[in-house]
Amino acid sequence: MTKIKLSGATVDYEVTGRGPALVFAHGAGGNRLSWWQQVPDFMDRYTCITFSAPGFGESTWSGDTAEGVEFSDVLLELLDRLGLEKVALVAQSMGGWTCLSLAVHQPTRVGALFMASTPGSLRTPEIDRALEVNRGRLENLRKVWAERRAGSFNPGLGERCSVEQPALHYLYSAIQGLNPPQLNPPRGLDPRYGIGRDEMAGYAVPTMYVTGEEDVVLPPPVIKAAADATPGARLERVSLAGHSIYFERPEVFNSLLSGFLLDVYPS
Repeated sequence: MTKIKLSGATVDYEVTGRGPALVFAHGAGGNRLSWWQQVPDFMDRYTCITFSAPGFGESTWSGDTAEGVEFSDVLLELLDRLGLEKVALVAQSMGGWTCLSLAVHQPTRVGALFMASTPGSLRTPEIDRALEVNRGRLENLRKVWAERRAGSFNPGLGERCSVEQPALHYLYSAIQGLNPPQLNPPRGLDPRYGIGRDEMAGYAVPTMYVTGEEDVVLPPPVIKAAADATPGARLERVSLAGHSIYFERPEVFNSLLSGFLLDVYPS
């Protein structure tokens, strides 16, 4: 792990492996450590870059820059400082808001975009309706989990994982617990601005969305609506998986990512 001081944040990151650059952007329930089941699988043919977004892991904002600097700007500056002209991006949940923005506004820097359980910062009427339908249920699940009621589970994984893979459920929550308390209101837990259909006109970055059939955070209708709004995007649904396919079903996740990269961003 290395720390680097950027203009708006100090970021902890790690570079592992050899080959074309593959950047992993975690969700709000994780940090740089979340990708422990992916990096060993790809480091033999890709240079894997993991990092903690500011406010997560050991990454921090500089002063009050959290109020005016986008996560995508932080990632772009990190890529510049590492001398990476073109990368493939793997985004989980919150990480999608960072990565989609980069793909839309800096398309020459992004060779491929893999969107896991996230619509990014895309905003369409279809996405908004699907989010609204799920809002009440999600708020209740989060409240029950925060109170650690009997039978509750971390929504970031899901009920199936808590029952069938309790050790993974524990580890996910432990990694999440390493993050410092978020600012109030939570910085980074909602996209600062939306990307509409008009901004997607002419979008040409090879993109793939994946969604867990049992995702209670950003359920399949949300991800399907995002894929429909992304020109040329692929969509894969994963059965028996919740919000964090990469954590719950790493073999399936890694296989989908590997196949996608082989088509559009080979090592």
